[in-house]
Amino acid sequence: MSPFLRCIAGLIAFTPLAGLAQAPARPDASRPNIVFILADDLGYGDVSAYGQQKVATPNIDRLASQGMRFTNFYSGATVCSPSRSVLMTGQHTGHTRIRGNMALSGGLVGRKGTAEIRRAHLLETDTTVGHTLGSAGYRTAVVGKWHLDGFNPQAGPLDRGFDEFYGWLVSEPGTVAPVYFPPKRFANRELKTIAANQNGAEGYYDPDMCFDEAKAFISAHKGGPFFLHVGLNLPHSPYRTNNFGPYADRDWPEAFKHYAGMLHWTDAFVGKLMAFLADAGLDSNTIVFFSSDNGPRSEPDPLQTQTVEFFDSNGALRGYKRDLTEGGIRVPLIARWPGRIAAGGVSDVPGYFADLRTTFAELAHAPKPAGTDGRSIMPLLLGRARTLGERFLYWEDFEGPFEQAVRWGPWKAIIPLRGPFELYDIDKDIHEDRNVASEHPEIVDAIKAFLKTARTESENWPLKP
Repeated sequence: MSPFLRCIAGLIAFTPLAGLAQAPARPDASRPNIVFILADDLGYGDVSAYGQQKVATPNIDRLASQGMRFTNFYSGATVCSPSRSVLMTGQHTGHTRIRGNMALSGGLVGRKGTAEIRRAHLLETDTTVGHTLGSAGYRTAVVGKWHLDGFNPQAGPLDRGFDEFYGWLVSEPGTVAPVYFPPKRFANRELKTIAANQNGAEGYYDPDMCFDEAKAFISAHKGGPFFLHVGLNLPHSPYRTNNFGPYADRDWPEAFKHYAGMLHWTDAFVGKLMAFLADAGLDSNTIVFFSSDNGPRSEPDPLQTQTVEFFDSNGALRGYKRDLTEGGIRVPLIARWPGRIAAGGVSDVPGYFADLRTTFAELAHAPKPAGTDGRSIMPLLLGRARTLGERFLYWEDFEGPFEQAVRWGPWKAIIPLRGPFELYDIDKDIHEDRNVASEHPEIVDAIKAFLKTARTESENWPLKP
């Protein structure tokens, strides 16, 4: 057996899935298995179902054609940790625990490269999707990226409501770098050596690890119900794959081929997982979601900018990751559930990550989680309604000078701590080119009134006068 195959076999064999006591299967067609696939720094325009022209994503496109595609859906934040915090807690960035990748105060001190930084983590008092679905009888797992542990090794998925975890933690540097061919990997609390990736070898690619781990989890719990969150690293920088796929012969700079390859392997992951669900007989009673944690371009360096501009990764939107303009926070969302979600549906109703925990609770027939900010999108998915009612969607961002953003019907506001109030009619001006705040004082006043109630103070991200 090759070292690569031994590594795969070893990783799966080391996981404790086979030894877990299984509760008697109680299939319930009204309580589906739930799979949520989250790409990393994938832009709104990186999927061909959303307009991508240079890279084909047939498996994600098929997911959309067989389910519902959302065109006005937003991530939880402009960067990954707070976005994932919103997703897991159901609280927007004015309330959720983690409001930035790096804490301004408190948290724990660690290093990122040569820099000393602070990170916050979810606390034991914070409740998550794992708690909600676990209490409803679901077996729950996180595969891949968690990014809510900060520098605290006791704040991983198993410590915050989930039953199983296979992936990497910020608090264990040996699992993080190099990102795509890590030398170590967690299997629950046990840190495993990845033989195929030792001494700089690139034998076992992260999305392949995620697929093998997801497959093992589903196989062990196919009696259901289960919830599986897959946090892919792709296409976050550094742009790296060991196989350019169908783009190997393109006359493109190498960075462009790496990025195209990463989009290709993201799509391939979706295709393999959907095929496995069908082969396992789980296709009809599993709802599968696909989304991204924020907009494209992991860091604002010239090469990454050239890359995402070449692929038109943010489509018609302005801005990138770390921006509160549409390009930083509007993301794809696709949901597929055969026989329940009508094929080929498209919704332009605004929604965001704060809605997902409440949506999962409704799918599981669990009570709405207390203290959350979202609304279930199930009425849209099942065709029971064409709106979720009037409401404000809220974001705040500490990556640069503090800013807030609000979406209210067709209106989008961006409010810097110091600077002019920006208001855009998104239905008419998706690129946010024309500030119409002076023309609509009544809309500005209504949003300002909402902002007085939108947030609580954070010890880790205090507002500085």
